[in-house]
Amino acid sequence: MTDAPVPFGRRIRDLAEEQPDRVALRFVPAEGAEEPLTSAELDRRSTQIGRVLAARGLGVGDRVGIELRNSPELVEVCLAAWKVGAAPIPMRWDLPAWERLRLLDVVDGRLVVGADSLGLLDASRSEPTEPLPDVTPPMVSGICSSGSTGSPKVIMNARPAVWDPATTDPLPAAWGPVAGPQIVLVPAPLYHTNGFATLNSLLNGDSLILLEKFDAARIVDLVEQHRVTTFTATPTMLARIARLPDIAGRDFSSIRWVLQGAAVMPPSLVRTWLGLLGPLRFFMAYGMTEGLGLAVIRGDEWLDHPGSVGRGIRETEIRILGPDGTDVPTGEVGEIYLRSPSGGFYTYLGRAPDLPTTEDGFSTAGDLGRLDEDGYLYIVDRRVDMIITGGANVYPAEVENALSEHAGIADVVVVGLSDDEWGRRVHAIIEPTDHASPPSAAEIIAYAKERLAPYKVPKTVEFVDAIPRTAATKVSRSALVADRGG
Repeated sequence: MTDAPVPFGRRIRDLAEEQPDRVALRFVPAEGAEEPLTSAELDRRSTQIGRVLAARGLGVGDRVGIELRNSPELVEVCLAAWKVGAAPIPMRWDLPAWERLRLLDVVDGRLVVGADSLGLLDASRSEPTEPLPDVTPPMVSGICSSGSTGSPKVIMNARPAVWDPATTDPLPAAWGPVAGPQIVLVPAPLYHTNGFATLNSLLNGDSLILLEKFDAARIVDLVEQHRVTTFTATPTMLARIARLPDIAGRDFSSIRWVLQGAAVMPPSLVRTWLGLLGPLRFFMAYGMTEGLGLAVIRGDEWLDHPGSVGRGIRETEIRILGPDGTDVPTGEVGEIYLRSPSGGFYTYLGRAPDLPTTEDGFSTAGDLGRLDEDGYLYIVDRRVDMIITGGANVYPAEVENALSEHAGIADVVVVGLSDDEWGRRVHAIIEPTDHASPPSAAEIIAYAKERLAPYKVPKTVEFVDAIPRTAATKVSRSALVADRGG
């Protein structure tokens, strides 16, 4: 097998030729038995599906929308798209009709593969399995996002879909060699960047264990059963795993690292995972789907810089700029700008403008943060989420982190609601740990007063059965605000 850069489609074939019987993908349905697929099976199925897609007009430079749950078919269609030179765009399969139509208009794919295409995919098994011609897709893929305005957009990875062994090291390799192959558990939906990024691991020769849907207890069972070496998860996922009653006695000895991303993690939860894994096996990262750059921190560094998401790696440079575009003093909050030699290879589908970029190539996704004297980055919040109450700025993430330390709170989201006196009042929406005996609003407010400046303390508290989160554990603050009258 060559170590030179090759198109993704060729890489899939090379892996199959080198180790045809290796289990490359193990699918874990919500119900029923696990489904293992070997490298040879993935190569064969993606070739057959690629022939069907090509017969329907999909080719080099095209886009294909994929409305499928996490499944072997979703992976196979992504690989098939690369084999014919197209960019796969995984989409949520459960959107209401009006939202689906808006998103399809933005995706503007030559084809859409959904649940009604499963018969077609099954029929492709009669297609020839001889290799397709090598082609290089001009773009890797697209990730769908509603952005800060709620208008759909697709973030396209504008790099050519070429596997290059020189750029395949996992993030922890910045701290020392990482032996492969890995056994990578995938708890996130593939329509989210955390989930889709694991296809890079597949191309690297790692084995994936793909869950149809997140299940905290099942994840720990899979780690023990299959000796999982790594997974990436959001703070909400990690909190649900950590709340399992027997978690302290479970076997995590196979884990080489766990990576947390997508949101700021409450300090108490970080310490829980440092206790479960040890500081050298837990990492936190800050980045965005646009790939502007990366900041990463390992657990031992976090203990010296609690609350930080790390320093730039892979030559990522970080600046904190004020409203006038100049650097703010160390320790002060401003907008986070990143620059990286490998960054900036993105384009948007939809009406979203490109991200603000300085003349010397630093870009921002609108996040607010600060740097300490050692160059470690601390995320404050998204500017769009900031609550202005009584003329003061309140960052919901800071309030959420403080409240999440309360033993009676299982999940919390903080929003700003319209208020005649304050303009916006800080409002906490809480899922209690014990639904039969939740804490009182007065208890929550008193708890917040012990940990936050008075103007940051929630003025109102609401208890709900469950906070509406997507399969990627994201929450729409704007929808929560709208549901409560704005």
